[in-house]
Amino acid sequence: MQKVNYYIIISILLISSGFAQQKIKVGIDEKLGNTIPLDLKFQTSEGDTVALQDIINKPTIIALVYYECPGICNPMQSELAWTIDKLQLEPGKDFQVVSISFDHKETPAIAAKWKKNYLFTIKRNFDPKNWLFLTGDSLSILKLTDACGFYFKPAEKQFVHAATLIVVSPLGKITRYMFGTSFNPFDVKMALLEAESGKSSPTISKVLQYCFSYDPQGRKYTLNVTRIVGSFILLGVGIFLAVLLLKKKKEGAQING
Repeated sequence: MQKVNYYIIISILLISSGFAQQKIKVGIDEKLGNTIPLDLKFQTSEGDTVALQDIINKPTIIALVYYECPGICNPMQSELAWTIDKLQLEPGKDFQVVSISFDHKETPAIAAKWKKNYLFTIKRNFDPKNWLFLTGDSLSILKLTDACGFYFKPAEKQFVHAATLIVVSPLGKITRYMFGTSFNPFDVKMALLEAESGKSSPTISKVLQYCFSYDPQGRKYTLNVTRIVGSFILLGVGIFLAVLLLKKKKEGAQING
């Protein structure tokens, strides 16, 4: 009887392990910390061939979409354009945006049409080269989407897929996923500052990174009250000790005098 139970337990563990290892068919499997394959080559909306390593040299927002999507891609990219307008960072210096089609049948001409549409809605001074619209072959697309944990599947003449922005560092490391079709400009700003790690940041940026932390459940940045209160307590203790030392020195000087 014990032997039978043993085999049952082993079978359940093997089955559970098999389910755990199953690949997500549609959706996002977060690959935080992974580096995307920067040697992959894509075509720009102007028809030029570029490697990712040639264009990703600063904090970058990557949008995996297909341009003729009748569903969530259009509102997501429209919202991204709106967010760029509100973002308190300098395009081209502090960040850039790269949209990449996961439909290998889409052409640079299609990318150019949609780039013009989205850039037209941006009101701030924005150089078009700071938002690239790329297309590529099926192998390059598959390698990139796998590295990002972005899984989709064709359905009739469309694709079933999730909506997310992927923020990567200047070295191509995935640092944050931002889900959905609407974005808080502050959250996007924090994600880009986070992606800039390893590079010198302005003092205000360092203060923001210290005071706010990412909430994985709410998928947003929240004020880190514990850290701030702890800092004030340490500061208060430091001031208190300094006052005591100063007072002790004064008393010692008076006695000696």
